[in-house]
Amino acid sequence: MVEPDDETPRVGGTDDRSIYERALGEEFTALHPKVQERFGFTSADGVACIGRGTMEYVRNGGPHLLPFLWFGATHNTMFPEENTAVPFTIRNYAYEDAFGRETVTWLRRFDMPRRRRFDAAMIYSEDRDRIIDYLGTRHHLAVDIDLAVSDRGGIEITTGPQRLYAVGTCVPLPLALSAQATVHEWYDDETEQFRIAVTVTNPLVGLVFEYRGSFEVEWIDCEAVPDAVRPVSPTAGE
Repeated sequence: MVEPDDETPRVGGTDDRSIYERALGEEFTALHPKVQERFGFTSADGVACIGRGTMEYVRNGGPHLLPFLWFGATHNTMFPEENTAVPFTIRNYAYEDAFGRETVTWLRRFDMPRRRRFDAAMIYSEDRDRIIDYLGTRHHLAVDIDLAVSDRGGIEITTGPQRLYAVGTCVPLPLALSAQATVHEWYDDETEQFRIAVTVTNPLVGLVFEYRGSFEVEWIDCEAVPDAVRPVSPTAGE
């Protein structure tokens, strides 16, 4: 495990807002109440949000991307299979990580029918004044996140600069080697479900990976976060 340096921000003090409310500020109140609830809980609440539903489709940009997607599958990020009507589960837990930072997991499971995972965890960085998304089981890739409120009262997530952590070093990734993601999650009052649309692209090859669908959420008591949801080797870098 990489030890934090003096510049690694830690969550503390009197700010008991969720990492998303801290990032959005006053705009957080413009979110749909159900979206506010889903993105507003913290480790102090002792709950977890479990979503279950169906993705209308999961697809990628074509055969030329398969080696990259197979590599991603080994780290529980993107994967090569495509399908429609895919059973989907997402588990969001809030906890303080090994460095004292408020953290929210994004543990997605797709039954393709082979079970695939897309794991990530997010923190709020005071130094960067934004969310940082750590991808994969080992949090090997750190991605800056910008948040906005959509016209539907949903939350829009756009990725920015990315950094690869390997062997204790940090390597900024050039734009040509980065995957840019856009995520829109909102609540559909007619169906009483959350809806989500995710697209991952690259400036050189275009579409890399995408999925779209809906899910319902269940709130469960969670006084202690299961060890299995924590990363294998968390990094302190931001």
